[in-house]
Amino acid sequence: MDRVSAIVGGDVRVAARLMRDVDDRIPGAFDVLSALHPHTGRARMVGITGNPGCGKSTLVDRLVEAHRKAGRKVGVVAVDPSSPFTGGAILGDRIRMQRHATDPGVFIRSLATRGHLGGLSRSALDVARILDAMGFDVILIETVGVGQDEIEVTRAAHTTVVVTAPGLGDEVQALKAGILEAADVFCVNKADREGSDRAVSDLEMMLALATEPVFAGAHSAHHAPGALDLAAAKGAFAQGSWRPPIVKTVALRGEGIDSLLAAIDGHARHLAASPEGSTRARRRAKEEIVARLREALLAGAMERLGGEIDAAVERILQRSEDPYRAAQGLVRRLAPSG
Repeated sequence: MDRVSAIVGGDVRVAARLMRDVDDRIPGAFDVLSALHPHTGRARMVGITGNPGCGKSTLVDRLVEAHRKAGRKVGVVAVDPSSPFTGGAILGDRIRMQRHATDPGVFIRSLATRGHLGGLSRSALDVARILDAMGFDVILIETVGVGQDEIEVTRAAHTTVVVTAPGLGDEVQALKAGILEAADVFCVNKADREGSDRAVSDLEMMLALATEPVFAGAHSAHHAPGALDLAAAKGAFAQGSWRPPIVKTVALRGEGIDSLLAAIDGHARHLAASPEGSTRARRRAKEEIVARLREALLAGAMERLGGEIDAAVERILQRSEDPYRAAQGLVRRLAPSG
């Protein structure tokens, strides 16, 4: 049996080896991914993102439990910080969600960021796609927990859950850099702590402001890059008619998990019944192509330029050339002659 047939048939060992090969960029691994593509597109991918310390891992553990009770097979892609020594995941699935380790309906894979920004590993979407081809119904993608840079998860997920918790500082400030627009569901975890009601009120205020007519229209001249884009959020809410619900949970005790799952399922139904579902799918495909094109072009440029980059570095250090002209010169060298 070839690797594609084995993975589609649910062979865990073959799938795990392919995940490792993809993450290590082993030649031939992406040929298998390409052959798997026609077998994907059936799983629901749910991104779980938020600030460090908000309890994302415990929440994912509880969501796995809830999905299994509903009879769904669940895959988990958990992205961890990289070890500075080995490049591997510091935490890893050996200490995550151990009570699900013997459940054949659950597959958990930890990935290291390996310096990749945006809260995801460079291979997270590839691993999720392998799980999709294996027949898992739901795939939970937990980001590394780097705060404001985690909106990349929206490129992979159908539904993005943004998790916060009281007592982590200014929760609203931590959500400003694009997270408001990225969230399909807000989860205030550790809701038994003091300040949880305030966190919910702050989120409700932000969502209310996002739907005020005063914010309608294009970017203002005073709208600073990277600032909270209330205009974009207002447009998204108006066109898609989906207003992100805010759910309070205490994941350690399993409280509020049913409500969170209902909110996630509600968003899935919304996407299926509105044009927003196909619009998002098209956007995700385009963003993935652009990201992979960027990676391929950079890898090809590095290979072709070889030692010329090191030579440019030396000229910059000697102040005989600035980095701007050096980069432009390297680009010209890549252009086809004639």
